[in-house]
Amino acid sequence: MRLSIFLLTFIFFSSAIIAQIDPALLRRTAKDTSGLLLNMDAVYNRPFLRLGKLPVALGGYAEANYQYLQEDGISEGHQFQMRRLTLFVSSSISKRIKFLSEIEFEDGTKEINIEFASVDFEFAHLLNMRGGIVMNPIGAFNQNHDGPKWEFVDRPVSATQMLPATWSNVGFGLFGKKYSKDWVYAYEAYLTNGFDDKIIDNAENKTFLPASKENKDRFEESFNGSPLFTGKIAVRNRKIGELGLSYMGGVYNKYQDDGLQLDKKRRVNVYAIDFNTTLPKIKTYINAEWAWVNVNVPETYTEQFGRKQQGGFIDFVQPVIKKPVFGFEKSVINAALRLEYVDWNKGTFKSTGDNISDEVFSIVPAISWRPTAQTVIRLNYRYNWQKDILGNPPAKLAGFQFGVSTYF
Repeated sequence: MRLSIFLLTFIFFSSAIIAQIDPALLRRTAKDTSGLLLNMDAVYNRPFLRLGKLPVALGGYAEANYQYLQEDGISEGHQFQMRRLTLFVSSSISKRIKFLSEIEFEDGTKEINIEFASVDFEFAHLLNMRGGIVMNPIGAFNQNHDGPKWEFVDRPVSATQMLPATWSNVGFGLFGKKYSKDWVYAYEAYLTNGFDDKIIDNAENKTFLPASKENKDRFEESFNGSPLFTGKIAVRNRKIGELGLSYMGGVYNKYQDDGLQLDKKRRVNVYAIDFNTTLPKIKTYINAEWAWVNVNVPETYTEQFGRKQQGGFIDFVQPVIKKPVFGFEKSVINAALRLEYVDWNKGTFKSTGDNISDEVFSIVPAISWRPTAQTVIRLNYRYNWQKDILGNPPAKLAGFQFGVSTYF
């Protein structure tokens, strides 16, 4: 509550001050136009606003939506949502020291999260240090998740209901990039606080990594004293696209307490691959991510707690109209399609040999209008098939979603 009051007060007085300033003093920060940006660059590749020669730049984005969904003929009716209001603050402390923070308000002020707040020290192209609250670079979406960048109202199921996006932790690490003609190579490696036993002890009654986001104590202490390692390597070619390989793993259970051995160390290991490209001539943008989750679940747990999970998504975005619309000179209308799948419990029952289901498949066609590159108005139709653990006939969810998202 104190944080929200402080931020609202800050915004009010900032707005009052800016209203009295010559608009010519306000300027957007310079952005990298090399065309070889990676998903890891998303944290700084945002439209910040700077006042004069002040070292601090401000920015943010907002998402507001409407939806009408039915599941097996039952609906909650018409729903209006203010899902996110996110604020960015960055500062060039010196030529080679930068700070950036990202604070997100979800569902009004139901949740207030510091998703990113770190200091970067630039030593060389291939050697830089980052410390603070960092976004663990597993897959692509966890780092590159800003609403205005996507043609879809909902975030991917695999990224939010299997992987715990957006997933941030306190820690330190190294990162770097190297350019070579049409290529760029990059890496990231972090040691942070990590998961706790809520991934198998939660209200979902299944293995569920996002449950660890409820543990706010991870921003001040580790649950078990064992660090979580997250590493990623990425390569991008100007003509081909970007490929990323990432890994995240560590001990999730409290295996000892005051020197007393409670259990053996139980690990969670996550592997992910992501790829994006733009097809020449027709300019179709393709973005895909797939991940595998392995969890060492205690033998005393029933088979409804999955030891292996997998899932991902693929997006196709096709510009269909590029011309001025309603006076917006750089307006673009896109047709888009998302296919996604998650299996929360991959395997078979020991007793019968039958397949364990607990999976979902969805298809989301979309139309979006971008009056500017930083603003999107989008209309989606979502259709889900979800099976329970026994593989009974799937529950079907369908409906329309409409929303707007914009940087500011």
